[in-house]
Amino acid sequence: MAMKPSGSKLKSCTLSFIFLSLTLFLLTANFLPKPRRTDVRHLRDEYPRWWYKVVAQEVNWRTKIKVGLVNMEDGLGQHSELDGLAEIITVNFDRADENLKWDDFFPEWIDEDGKWGSPSCPDIPMPRFEDYGELDLIVARVPCGGGGGERNGGIRDIFRLQVNLMVANMLVRSRWVNQEEGDRTVYAVFIGSCGPMWEIFRCDDLLWHEGDYRVYRPDLGRLQQRVLMPFGSCQLAPPYPKPGQQFWKSDAPKPREAYVTVLHSTEAYVCGAITLAQSIIQTNSTKDLVLLADSSISKKSLNGLRTAGWKVKLIERIRSPHAKTDAYNEWNYSKLRIWELTEYDKVIFIDSDLIVLKNMDRFFFYPQLSAAGNDKVLFNSGVMMVEPSKCTFETLMEKRYEVSSYNGGDQGFLNEMFTWWHRWPSKLNHLKIFTKEHNKGHRMPKDLYTIHYLGMKPWMCYMDYDCNWDMSNHRHFASDDAHRRWWQVYKAMPRRLQPHCGLTAGMDKRMRKWRGRAREANLSDGHWKIKVKDPRKHHF
Repeated sequence: MAMKPSGSKLKSCTLSFIFLSLTLFLLTANFLPKPRRTDVRHLRDEYPRWWYKVVAQEVNWRTKIKVGLVNMEDGLGQHSELDGLAEIITVNFDRADENLKWDDFFPEWIDEDGKWGSPSCPDIPMPRFEDYGELDLIVARVPCGGGGGERNGGIRDIFRLQVNLMVANMLVRSRWVNQEEGDRTVYAVFIGSCGPMWEIFRCDDLLWHEGDYRVYRPDLGRLQQRVLMPFGSCQLAPPYPKPGQQFWKSDAPKPREAYVTVLHSTEAYVCGAITLAQSIIQTNSTKDLVLLADSSISKKSLNGLRTAGWKVKLIERIRSPHAKTDAYNEWNYSKLRIWELTEYDKVIFIDSDLIVLKNMDRFFFYPQLSAAGNDKVLFNSGVMMVEPSKCTFETLMEKRYEVSSYNGGDQGFLNEMFTWWHRWPSKLNHLKIFTKEHNKGHRMPKDLYTIHYLGMKPWMCYMDYDCNWDMSNHRHFASDDAHRRWWQVYKAMPRRLQPHCGLTAGMDKRMRKWRGRAREANLSDGHWKIKVKDPRKHHF
C-alpha cells in the first residue's frame, strides 16, 4: 500500500504546480506576439487544464521570467520542473517592531496644522527595492494576524500590513520596462487563508482563487496611488500632485468622477440634498452630481432634486442587520449602493446634512478609502472617497451579516471592512460640535471645505438662529455662525427650489415648544428672546 503524502509535501506540490502554471502563463502573456495571443477567459472554468492549453499554444521556452519571494521562509519547496524557466529571488527584509500596535498608526488625533511639528508615523521596514530590479511575478505568504483574524471585525495587524505594502511597492517598481515600451504586466500570487488586504489589492484584479491561493494582475496605476499614501492615518494623505507631476501618463483617459449622496426611508433630508447640490455648484465644480433615492422620495421631490443638479438613480434600500428596529440608522446600509456606480472610476460620497464651502475637486486624486478621522482608529463616513466596483459591493453585501458594527450603522461596518484608510484634513468634514469652553460663541474655523451639521438641521430650525441653542442636550451642536452659512447657500439658490425647504406647521409647533422651555429655564444665551422673522413661517 502506498504511503499517504504528508501535509507539507501536499502543500509543496500544490504550490509548485500553481507556480509552474502561472510561470507558463506569464511567458505566454508577456513575451509572444499579440496576433498569437490566446483569449483564456473562456478557459478559466476548466482549471487546471486551461493553464496547459495556454502553454501548448503559445509558450516561448527560451525566455526566463524573474520571480520574487516575500515572506516565504521555506521557498517554493519542490520546483525542479522550473529549471530554465524562472530566476527565483528571495526578498530580504527586517520585520516590523512587534511592540507596535494598530493605533500607533491610526491615532485618534494628529497635529494637522503642524503647530507643534509635522506628524510622523512609526517606521515599517521595507526591502532595498533597488536590489531586486524589475520582477515579473511576486509570490508572498500573507499573515492573517492573531492566528486568522477577528471573526466579527476587521483585521488590524502590522506584520500583515508590512507584507502587503512590500508586495505592492515591488509590483509598482516593476511597472515599466522603459519609458518607450510603456507599462508591463506584473503578477502576484498570495498564499494564506485570508488573502491579501483588499484595501490595497482590489478584488477586481483577482484572476484566480483556489483554496489558500490567489492570483492577481493588479491595476498598477491604482496600486501606485496606494503606495504613495502614508503607512496609516498618523499623517495626512500627501498633497495632490501639481500639473505635470502626475505619475500617470498624459494620454491616459480622463477619469470619470462624481459627488454622490443617498436619500432613503424619509423625505426629511430632501431640502438638505438640494442645498448640498447647490453648494457644490456654487464652488464651480466640474464633476457630476449623483443622488441615489429609494421609493420613499416623492415624484415632486425627485423633480426638485433633478432641478437642483442631481442625476437621480432609484435604488432599493438595504437594512442595517445590526441596528434596532425603527432606529435612526436602521436602513443606513443603503449607503453601500454607492459601490454600484461602476460607470464612475471614483466618487466622493457626502452626507446630505453637509454643505460645501470650497471646491473639493482636487481631492479626487486620492484612493479609496480616504476620509477624515472620527475617533479612536476610525474614520467618519460622512465624506469619503470610494472606488465603485461590482465585486466590492458583492463582498460588502456578503459580509454585512458576519462583520460587526460598533454603532449598528454603515460607519461602524465600513470601518471594519476598510481598516487601512487615508486621512484627509478634518476641514473636509468639519463636524459642527463644540466641546471646548473657550469657544463660547461657537464660531466656526476659517478655511473650511465643508460643514457637517450635527444635531437639529438648519432647515428644521427658524432661519433666525440655530434652534439647537434651545435644547439643553443639543447646545454643543449650536452655532449661529454655521447656521448663517447654510442659509446663505439657501438664499443664493434659484427661488423655484426654495419651497422644498419650506417650514411645516409641525416644525413650527416643535420649535415653539423648545423656545418655551428655554424661556422657562431662562437660558443665559438668550436666543429664545429673538423675534422670529423667518418668512417661511407665513407660508406653511
